[in-house]
Formats: sequence, structure tokens, C-alpha cells
Amino acid sequence: MLIAALGVGGGGLAATSIAQASPETTATEASAAPKQRPVPITGRDRLYTADQTSNTVSVIDPSTNRTLGTIALGDQRVGSTFSPQYSGDSGVHGLAYSPDHRKLAVVSVTSNTVHMVDTRTNKVLNTTDVGRAAHEGSFTANGKQFWVANRGRDTISVVDVERGGVIATVRVGEGPSKVLMSPDGRYAYVNFTSKAEVSVIDVRTRKIKDRITGLGATFSSDQAISADGKRIWVSHKRDGKITVVDLTRRKVVTVLNTGPDTNHPQFIENSKGKFVYLTMGGLDETWVYKRTSGAPELITKIKNKGHAPHGAWGSGDGSRLYVGLEKSDAVDVIDTRTNKVIDTIATGQEPQAIVYAPRATDRAGNAPGLGRQGLGQQAYNVPTTLPNGSRGDTLDPVKGRVLEATVRPVAGLDMIQLQARGLQPDTVYQAYSVAADGKKTVLRSFPTDKGGKTPMALSFGAFNGESIAIEVKGEVTPVQKANFAAQASGHGHSVKATDLLYCDCC
Repeated sequence: MLIAALGVGGGGLAATSIAQASPETTATEASAAPKQRPVPITGRDRLYTADQTSNTVSVIDPSTNRTLGTIALGDQRVGSTFSPQYSGDSGVHGLAYSPDHRKLAVVSVTSNTVHMVDTRTNKVLNTTDVGRAAHEGSFTANGKQFWVANRGRDTISVVDVERGGVIATVRVGEGPSKVLMSPDGRYAYVNFTSKAEVSVIDVRTRKIKDRITGLGATFSSDQAISADGKRIWVSHKRDGKITVVDLTRRKVVTVLNTGPDTNHPQFIENSKGKFVYLTMGGLDETWVYKRTSGAPELITKIKNKGHAPHGAWGSGDGSRLYVGLEKSDAVDVIDTRTNKVIDTIATGQEPQAIVYAPRATDRAGNAPGLGRQGLGQQAYNVPTTLPNGSRGDTLDPVKGRVLEATVRPVAGLDMIQLQARGLQPDTVYQAYSVAADGKKTVLRSFPTDKGGKTPMALSFGAFNGESIAIEVKGEVTPVQKANFAAQASGHGHSVKATDLLYCDCC
């Protein structure tokens, strides 16, 4: 039996630093909060990853680079998740760390939920149902609210952190992707999947105060803010670009042309200067830019030890950067002074968001309430062949791979994930599993968009082949083409047929 299914990419969330305002501080008073100070790595810190396929949160001790276990918030993908009686979470995707250093917010993009987890006990404190395709969010400076963007609607849900429940809904326009808070707590910044804009919201009044337009592309998957609150870097995964926004003047200052699957920017400051690290999923690289008074300067490209670097987060002292490897189920540890990968840590399946949490526990080595769901089932890539007989998985240093195939075990089956770039536009392809003797078994068909891309196509079954080959099946129908055009402008208020086939919700 083989099941074709929806593929959803992922994203990571901003965590508040150790120097954020106290829980009693109001948004206005937060402007007087102390400046960020380095926090050396200890066994009381924790590194978390949101694992979209195993529906877990991996818990890692960064002082030893050891995975302590996982918090299971639902069944592993497939499993009972197709049952009409399934009540667990699905698509565990985003994370944020609270200003009081006691809570982890976990966002599930498919079940549309936000969990508050106690970082000392690893227990869920409360659960809130939020808007459609809830994606990424942030805590307010006083730690009492969590704002999350609902990509499938035009809203932000404001969650009561202590009690749970939505206490307010802020309408911002179609396709909000991520909420960032300014360091002083006064403003919320929202990027979109449907328009080239960052909206500026007054946190106290919950009203839009300004709209920063002119970004480098319409679809934005992620964004990050500098510690001084003066810059936001907005990523455009589909288009391979980064928009740098000056928040003092509230205008775009530059657009960087980067590479395929440009994703999470992360600000790092250390003894060598001020930098932005940028995951380049299509090239298996993390790029390092030096922040200057002029245009950012690309200083090096770090080769990751696995496939599809995605979410990223720095340690409390800026000495380490942790990069989630979406297609290798692991995290790379980068020394930010040498810009070398010094370790790789196994995680749950398909890590998306990643957050470093200084002083998340009372005692080093204390890790109660953890299980092992999703661990020891790492994904692996298999060779691919294009219709002309050439290798599709050969890595081009600029364009990435034409056809990537990733296989991982899930609940007694294999999940086969395909991603394509540079194929014929508006074309339907048939994918086959190819055995050692050359025998082909049908996996699934998938379409490309007008740019020849398929961000993700999934199949579930028993994979016994040694490689995957594709053949041209025909042209995309006019109905499919119209659906793709609609999807390119962002997710609407209802699920389209193409949402089950083609999704770029990274």
C-alpha cells in the first residue's frame, strides 16, 4: 500500500534573551530593560528542536551536546493521525522561550495549537487552539502573552500564557508568517506569505502603526531582529533573497541575492564582531555575513554535516550557533569564532524551529518526563535520476540539487520526500522507486509550478529501492495552473486542492 500525502516545510521562532524584561515589566517600561549580556554555556541551559514528523520536541544539553530525550505532543506522522478520533498534535513546528526562563511555547502548524511547556519539568502547562496554520510567534516583554501568526488566515492570535486561551485577535492582512517583538517590548513586527511587507503593530493598543513595503519578494518564510532592535532580516525562501530592513527609519536598505531555500537568519555578536548567520537549505550550507555600516559582507560559507539546514539559534554567549538539519534529523554545532562545525547531535524527525534557552532548568543534568519518540530513526538521502538519465542529486554550487529524495521510517512505513528545482515548468512527473535489478515501482506523480519547482511531495509506503527516477507524465492542467497561481499569492481562507499536493509553508 502506498499513500500520497501533503508536504509542509517548516520554520523557527525567536526566543527572548536572558536580558529581557521581568514578567512584571510593562511594554512601555521595557525600554529601560538592561542591555543583553553574554551567558556562558552550562548544564542548566537547554537546546530545543521542534520535530515536525515525530511530533516531538527534542531536549538537548548544550554543555555536553547530548540529546536527553523528547517531549511527545502527538503520534509520529501517519500512525493514528489520519483517524477522525485523533486528538494529539500534528506538525510540531515552532518554538519560543519566555522572558522568565520557565516556559517554552510550542506551535503545531497542522493541528493549530500552542502549548506552554514548563522547562524544568517538561510538562505541558496548558494548550490553546489558535488560528488556521499557526506558524511562528513571540512572547511579549512582560511574558504574559504569546502572539502567534496564523498563515492560513489574516490574523494574529494573542494567547494568555498562564491560563491558556485566546484573549484577543489582531487582523493584519492575509498570510501573516511570524511575529517578532522589539527588544523594548513596544512593537510587534509581522512578515507575510502574501505580500512584500512588514507590518509594525503597537503592542499596547494592538493597532497597526506602520507598513514597511518594498521587500525583495512577496513570500517570506522567516525573519530575525538584532539585539539592539535596529535591523530586521527577512528571508524569502522561494526566491533566494534576503531583505534587510532599517527599523529606525522603517525602510528597506538592501536586498541580498542569496541561494536556493534561503531560510533562517540569526544574529550573533562575539569578540570578532557582529554577524548574521543564514541557513541555505538547498546548498547544505550556512552563510556568514558581517554587519557593517554599509551593505552586509559575505565572509564565509560553512558546509553543514547533513542535508537541508533550516532553523538556527545562537548560545547565550554567542560562542556557538546551532543549526537544525531538516533532512538529516540532527543539529550541527558551529563554533562562531572558527566558523567550523564541531559536532552533530541527533534529534527527533524533521527538525524545524530551534531555540537556545539559557538557564532553562534549576539543576544541571535534571531532565524529567522525557521519552524517546522519534529518536534513532534518522532520515537518509537516496540517489535520483532525471528523465534524460542524468543524476538529479548532484549538487550544483549555485542552484543546488535538481531532484532530492529523502527517506525516513515512520510508524511502520517509510516517508519518501521529494523536492525538485529546475525541472520543466507546469509539468506533471511520475516518480518511481528503482530496485537493484532495475525494476521500477510507482511511488506517486507530482506537478511543478511555473518556475519548474516542487517544494515538497510526500509518499508513505515500504521503500525497498536503491534510487528514485522520474519521467514526464504530461502538462499541468489549466485548473492546476490556476490553483498554483492562486497559491503563489499566499494561502487563502480555505484549503485548496493544491494544498494537498504542493506547499511551500517553510
